[in-house]
Amino acid sequence: ALLSTLLSLLLAGDIHVKFGVLFDDERCQDVFEALGGTLKAAKKRGIVSYDSPLLLKGAHDNVVIKLLREAPAGK
Repeated sequence: ALLSTLLSLLLAGDIHVKFGVLFDDERCQDVFEALGGTLKAAKKRGIVSYDSPLLLKGAHDNVVIKLLREAPAGK
């Protein structure tokens, strides 16, 4: 729920953001120690989608993260 809430705030009505923008955002840095791992878990749960097997700062800055749905409450 925290990731989808943060993504919703960052996207401001849009449904996608580039990994580099998300990684560099201070709010994300304060909340997620391992943003790539958090996004990978969200992808497995169908909350986000992106076309990369992994996400690393620099190499994957232009990978688009798309918010598919809100996370279920309590997860």
